[in-house]
Amino acid sequence: MEGTRLQKIERLIQKDLSEIFLLQTKQMPGVMVSVTRVRISPDLSVAKAYLSIFPSEKGKELLDNINQNKKSVRYELGLRIGKQVRRIPELAFFLDDSVDYLENIDHLLNQ
Repeated sequence: MEGTRLQKIERLIQKDLSEIFLLQTKQMPGVMVSVTRVRISPDLSVAKAYLSIFPSEKGKELLDNINQNKKSVRYELGLRIGKQVRRIPELAFFLDDSVDYLENIDHLLNQ
């Protein structure tokens, strides 16, 4: 039962974070941020969000910017999910480079 609840909250946070980043990146043409997965601690205090950033050259710079504005992202998330959860979890953002890894493997296989 607890696992199902955690999965529902992870999906809820992933959906709402995706919408938040979609609205924020509309002002930056040519940049796309997607939330690939969210993992939340069993006590619902920390949520780890893995972000895929396109173009990947700007990934590190954008991730640093997102980490600096973590409080405002958490506030926006709280406005959206405040009715469904008691506490808004602390957010930790990580770069998901699995797409770059797959492209590298594909490139190596084509050689």
